[in-house]
Amino acid sequence: MLRTALATLLILSAAPALAQPKADPDWPCAQRKVSTLGPGAVWTGPDPSQALTDWGNDTEAALLAQKIASRRLPVEEVDGLLNGFVAKLPADQKALRLTRVFAGVFEVLNGERDKVVAGIGRYARGQRVMAERIRDEAGRISEVKTAPDVPDTKELAELETRFNWDKRIFQERSQSLTYVCEVPTLLEQRLGTIARKIQERL
Repeated sequence: MLRTALATLLILSAAPALAQPKADPDWPCAQRKVSTLGPGAVWTGPDPSQALTDWGNDTEAALLAQKIASRRLPVEEVDGLLNGFVAKLPADQKALRLTRVFAGVFEVLNGERDKVVAGIGRYARGQRVMAERIRDEAGRISEVKTAPDVPDTKELAELETRFNWDKRIFQERSQSLTYVCEVPTLLEQRLGTIARKIQERL
């Protein structure tokens, strides 16, 4: 009776995990991977479909979009730049041209985010290959040390030097991964903040 109850509990507790999508082995970050970000995730203004196609043809909107999308520009300065842009617009053009500004910001930041996400995947694959090499090196060192014959001290020294170097590189790359993993989230946050600021002026 107890075994049946325990088995039932195990099955029930495993069910949510089984329902989850298969994790991407090339995604090492704690944050959930979102492969594609659509404009609807941050934008509730006018339909941006056309603006996403032709925003680059509106020189002023394009220049402003590229400027405020840049992470070199403090987000606190975005308001003043948007206000200056809006002040020159006829009322009947405001929605159209602000939507173009959003489209430009979305294309710039989302394009940057896509590159970062792809880079994280390559980074993870490189770490996995290096981890396998370190395991092989550790195994080879163990073999040399436990061989029935007298160990080749030169070979052992070379193996240990390579092992320690690879391990150091692996650890340093692992430590920097925390920052790398935050970049997509930071880009999404900037995009969301700018989208809200644009929508406030529609």
